[in-house]
Amino acid sequence: QAQLVESGGGSVQAGGSLILACKYTDTGSTRSRACMGWFRQAPGKEREGVASLRTVGTTTTYGDSVTGRFTISHDSANQIVYLQMNSLQAEDSGMYYCVAGTEGYPCHLAIRSARRFTYWGQGTQVNVSS
Repeated sequence: QAQLVESGGGSVQAGGSLILACKYTDTGSTRSRACMGWFRQAPGKEREGVASLRTVGTTTTYGDSVTGRFTISHDSANQIVYLQMNSLQAEDSGMYYCVAGTEGYPCHLAIRSARRFTYWGQGTQVNVSS
């Protein structure tokens, strides 16, 4: 069982930056945190994979719409996953969720489908004004 708590959302003007943080704790095996990532959801839209990261080896994968602007990273000592978001656009607005636990499914593929992740945080809101 893993628990994920996001922070760092807020309001920013287009072109600005935000950094999100996800503090995770688990009482189960390390498998639950082997692959972690971020999804987002805008009103009226489906959840979209933003970024994923293998915590062993730190391989990262990004959604097409954020590649080159967002960076996912991991602080293993403090059990925090970050999402650095630069050059934000109005289209980046939405609720951002920290996710974990693909139950062995390849991390670089899991970003394509929200159902691949077992554990979800409550989300943190990002609003980008144009």
